[in-house]
Amino acid sequence: MSDADTSRSSDHDSPWKMALDAYFQEFLGLLFPDIEKQVDWSRGYSFLDNELQKITADANSGRRYADKLIRVYARDGCETWVLIHVEVQGEPEDDFAERMYTYQYRLRDRYGMDVVSLAVLADTRETFRPTTFHYERWGCELTYTFPTAKLIDWEQHWEALEQNPNEMSLVVMAQLHAKRLKDGATRKDTKVALTRLLFERGYERAEVVRLFNIIDWMIQLPYGLEPIFSHEVDEIQEEKKMAYVNTLERQALAKERMSVLESTLRNQIKLKFGEVPAWADQRIQQADDTELSEWVVQILSADSLEALLNT
Repeated sequence: MSDADTSRSSDHDSPWKMALDAYFQEFLGLLFPDIEKQVDWSRGYSFLDNELQKITADANSGRRYADKLIRVYARDGCETWVLIHVEVQGEPEDDFAERMYTYQYRLRDRYGMDVVSLAVLADTRETFRPTTFHYERWGCELTYTFPTAKLIDWEQHWEALEQNPNEMSLVVMAQLHAKRLKDGATRKDTKVALTRLLFERGYERAEVVRLFNIIDWMIQLPYGLEPIFSHEVDEIQEEKKMAYVNTLERQALAKERMSVLESTLRNQIKLKFGEVPAWADQRIQQADDTELSEWVVQILSADSLEALLNT
């Protein structure tokens, strides 16, 4: 099998987390605009991911791309703050609505504050649109609803995405391409086109580099097509007179991605199995990005650290 035909494992969890860290207000503005208007952005916001991990560590979690917990302040003059729980669901899951409710009541019980849970559905099954968890028994009844954004709905408004200067529109397009396109050559051409659009938007250099990193991470190419993609990106930069992303910089970005994956995995191990032993630390340091991406997902169902790291 040639390098051009060799597929690579796609990691969507980490680029989504990177995007939410950098563009949380833009995320709400694009996918949940009514909620974005209710936030008092002048008071800032803060991420509470460690607290979320403690709450969800023993939950029965399916395959999800990212979850974030962000403390924000409301515009209604209330002194309390609102927690916005963002769940980016990658594949259909029968118990998804119940899990959203479980996280919601655990958060509310822990903090005693209003909790707003948002679901971004990144799968491609048209009929998977959970919005409500309901149960009733012997006169006791509960109905819990939560807002959702189904990304494939944006495929009907692709031109609007292309013309929207919101940074998250590029992330949504990259996610949709990553889910829909399987052929390596088509993925490469589409990734080049998305990179061209990125350079044409007129963002500052730092934003271009960050968004390129997210797109580059989200839309994985067969190894054999990477040099062709890099060459075409160089041609775009030469054409646009924007020497923002060179080979050395892409290597640096790859190291940054590895660092994020290692940090995420180590935190997960500590929460589930305790401190990282020396042998596991060495195994993690020797792993490549594909192994790290797989372990970040597999730890959700792993019975032991030895089984997870294949030792």
